[in-house]
Amino acid sequence: MPRPDGPDDASFVVIVVRSGGIAGLSKRWRAEPDPDSRPRWWELVERCPWDAPPPPASGADRYQWRIEVQRGDSTVHQARLGDGQIAGPWRTLVDEVRQAAPAARG
Repeated sequence: MPRPDGPDDASFVVIVVRSGGIAGLSKRWRAEPDPDSRPRWWELVERCPWDAPPPPASGADRYQWRIEVQRGDSTVHQARLGDGQIAGPWRTLVDEVRQAAPAARG
């Protein structure tokens, strides 16, 4: 039996929003993995330190990132990070989402 919080749920979406910078514009990427690739995506999500407090952000006009994981109608993970905090597993997840879908403004 699949875990209720595992990658086998009916829908699984990862959203990345980058805002700020000099122009203050936002870009949004949305990845909705197909059932065959969900285990790999879920592994990328689980590697991220969702519960760790982010270090303080520094620098004016730096990008801010919002990363959200939705399952069905629920948000199961959400993080807000500064540009310098997008490293390690966060960078891997963000890069995968950005490669999976073209950016949309807004």
